[in-house]
Amino acid sequence: MSDHYVKVKVQLEQMKSFGKEDAEKEKEEDEEEQTSMSSPPPALVSPDTPSINTADRDASITCKHRGGKSRGGKNSCGKHSITDLALHGSGKKSNRLGGHERTLHIRGTGKILQGKSENNGNYVTIHPSKNIQETCSKDVFKHARKRRPVTVDTAKAKTSLEALKLSIKQLKWKEFPLGRRAPCDIYWHGVSFHDNENIVSGQVNKFPGMIEMLRKINMSRAVRTMQELFPDEYDFYPRSWILPEEYQQFATQIRMVKENDATVNPTFIVKPDSGSQGDGIYLIRDPSDLKLMGGSQAKQSVVQEYIHKPLLIDKLKFDIRLYVLLKSMEPLEIYIAKEGLTRFCTEPYQEPSQKNLSHVFMHLTNYSLNVHSCNFVHSDSQSTGSKRTLSSVLYRLAAKGVDIKKVWSDIIALVIKTIIAVVPELRVYYQADIPPGKPGPTCFQILGFDILLMKNLKPVLLEVNSNPSMRIEHEQEVAPGVFEYVPSPVDEEVKVGVIRDTLRLMDPFSRKSSISQPKAGGFEHREEIPMEAETQEKSPDDGALPSLCLKQVYPKYTKQFNHLRVVERIAALFIRFLGVKGNMRLGPTAFRTFIRTCKLSNSNFTMASVDILYIDITRRWSGAMPDSREAGMGLQAFVEAFFHLAARRFKVLTMREQVVSLVELCEAQLEAPPSVEDRRSVSCSRALPTNQQDSDAGPRQPAARLSRSHAKGGQPGLPAASKTQASHAQGQRRELVFRLSNTSPQEQGN
Repeated sequence: MSDHYVKVKVQLEQMKSFGKEDAEKEKEEDEEEQTSMSSPPPALVSPDTPSINTADRDASITCKHRGGKSRGGKNSCGKHSITDLALHGSGKKSNRLGGHERTLHIRGTGKILQGKSENNGNYVTIHPSKNIQETCSKDVFKHARKRRPVTVDTAKAKTSLEALKLSIKQLKWKEFPLGRRAPCDIYWHGVSFHDNENIVSGQVNKFPGMIEMLRKINMSRAVRTMQELFPDEYDFYPRSWILPEEYQQFATQIRMVKENDATVNPTFIVKPDSGSQGDGIYLIRDPSDLKLMGGSQAKQSVVQEYIHKPLLIDKLKFDIRLYVLLKSMEPLEIYIAKEGLTRFCTEPYQEPSQKNLSHVFMHLTNYSLNVHSCNFVHSDSQSTGSKRTLSSVLYRLAAKGVDIKKVWSDIIALVIKTIIAVVPELRVYYQADIPPGKPGPTCFQILGFDILLMKNLKPVLLEVNSNPSMRIEHEQEVAPGVFEYVPSPVDEEVKVGVIRDTLRLMDPFSRKSSISQPKAGGFEHREEIPMEAETQEKSPDDGALPSLCLKQVYPKYTKQFNHLRVVERIAALFIRFLGVKGNMRLGPTAFRTFIRTCKLSNSNFTMASVDILYIDITRRWSGAMPDSREAGMGLQAFVEAFFHLAARRFKVLTMREQVVSLVELCEAQLEAPPSVEDRRSVSCSRALPTNQQDSDAGPRQPAARLSRSHAKGGQPGLPAASKTQASHAQGQRRELVFRLSNTSPQEQGN
C-alpha cells in the first residue's frame, strides 16, 4: 500500500473524529428536530476503502487547479453529499497538474482547504492542517443545522390545505398535518390568528384583529377618515353610509339629490357588515327599500353608491380578485401578486332599473353566487370561461389599445393606500395580543382585494377579504343532487404560486433582505408607478422554482405614499397612553394624561373641558358600537377627539395642516425631557382613586405653577386672580357633574 495513501487515510480519520465530537453535541437537541435535519455524516472515508483512485469517479469534493475550472462536468461542488469522498482526476491530468497548489472545496461551507499536491501515479495527496480540518468539520455540521427543512404546522389550514400541501412539496419543506409538540417555524391558520392559542414563537399567517378591521363598517370608517384628510387620494372608494346609525343622514341626502335634479335616480348596494360570499347583498333605489331589521335587532350594514358604468368584456360585468401579502407592519412591507383572477357575471349587463334590481347574476360578480347559474362556464383555459386569469384580461385590453401599464399603476396605488388606512387600528390589535417585549410569534397575511374597473378604466375598491378562498378545486354536479370537487387549473395556477412564494418570502433561514430601499430620486407624489418586470434573484436552494410571483410595492414606493401615514402617527400616540399592556381603550385618566403631557390645555381649554370632550365623544361612539364590551375611548373615537383638538389649536389652517401640526407638536413634547412639575403631576394623577379621578375636573395646581408650566409650552399663563375665569371654570365643573350623573358606569370607564 502506498505511503501517500496511508497519510491521506490518517488525516481523514482525524477529520472524522472532529465530526464525531460535533455529532455528540447535536444529540442534545430535540429528537424530533434531529430527524428533520440531515443526519450527521459518517466517516468521510470508509475504513474499508481499498484505495483512493481518482480515475473515472464522481466527485462530491472536487480538486481544482488554482485559476482553472472544474473538470468534473455535472459532478461539480455542491451537487452531491460528502459521504462518498473521491478526488477527481486521472493519471494524465495528475501529471499535468503535478506540483501545483490545489484547493479543496467542501459543499455549502464556503471554506477552502489548501495544500500542495504530489504526483504519484493515479493518486493525489492533500496536506491540510489540523486547524483547517477542525474548521471544515464544524462548518459542515453548522451548515447542516441551518439548512434543515422549514417546518410548517398545517393542522388549522382548513380550505387552503390542498394548495398549501402542493406549495410545501415544491419547496421540499416539512409538513406537520396534525400539529407538533415542538415549535414549528410557520403556522398556517384557516380563519383567525386565534385558531391556535398556544403559539409563543415562529410565524403565523394571520394578524390579530384583521377579521374585525376588514368588516364592512370598520373598513368604511377607516377609509372615511382618510377621505377627510386626503379627499383626492381616496376617491377610489364609493360613498358609503353606515346603517342604522346614519339612516337619517342617508335618507336626507338622497332626497336632496332628487329634489335638485328629478332626472337623477341613483342606485345603491347594501352589504351586511359581517357578510361574505355575496350573502345578504341587495340593490335599492330608494331609502324606503332598506331592510333595517333582522329579527328583533337592527341590521348592521353598509350602503354604497352602485357603480352603474363598469367596464364590460363579452358584454359581461366582472371584477378582479388580487392577492396582496402584508409581510409585516413594523416595518410596513406590502407585496402584490403579479397574477390574479377575474370573476365574471353570467348574465349580460344592463344598467340597473327597477325591473332588474333583483338579477344577481347580472349585477353581482361573487363567484359563490354565479357558480349556481346555469350559464356558468368551467374552463381549463386561462382566457375563457366565467373565471379567468387577470393577465389574460389585461392582454385582451392591451390589444384594444388600453394603457394597461397605467391601469396596473392605479391598482398598485389603490392597494397601498387601502393598507395604510387599516394599519393604524391593526397596530392597536397587535399590541393587545402580542405586547412589545413579550415572547410571541410574528405575523403575515394574504388578503383578497376585490376591485372593479369602471368604463373609464379607473379602479374602484369593492371590499377587502381577510380570508380569501384559496381552494384549487370547484364543485361540480356529477349526478342529480350529487356534487364532488374537481381540480380547477385556473385557481391552481394562481393560488399555489401565491402561497408558495409567500412561504419563500417568510423562510426563516433566508439571508436575503426582502426590503428594497427607495431609489435615489424616487417617485414623487402623483408620479405614475412603473409596471416593469423585475428580476428576482434565486437562492441556491430554490432549484427549479420560478422567480417570485409577488412584487414588492412598499417600502419600494415609500416616497410617493409616506405622507399618507398621518393617522398611523396618531395611533402611536394612542398606544403610548393606553397604559396597561393588552388594553385597547383609553380611560378618562389616560386621556387627561395625554392632554397634560402634550401641554394641550390652557386658560381657554381647561381640564374640565377635556373631561366634557371625552364624555361626549365616548358616549357617541358607544352608541355607534353597541356590541362593544369594553368601556372607554377606542382609536376611532380618539382620532375624532384629536381632529377636534387640532381644529381648536390651529384654526386658520386647512384640516390636513391642522392635524399634521398637532401630531408634530405632540411628538415634540413627548421627545422633550419632562419637567419636575410634569412628573409630579402625572404620578399624582395615577395615585388618585379611580372614582375621584373620574368625578373631578382634574388635579388643581396653584396659579403660579400653572403660569410656569404654560409658559414653558409657549402658551399664555393663567392669571392668579380672575373672578371671571373662576366663575367660568365653576360653570364647566357643574356641566361636567351633570353629564357624569347622566352617564352609565360603562360609558364612564376607567
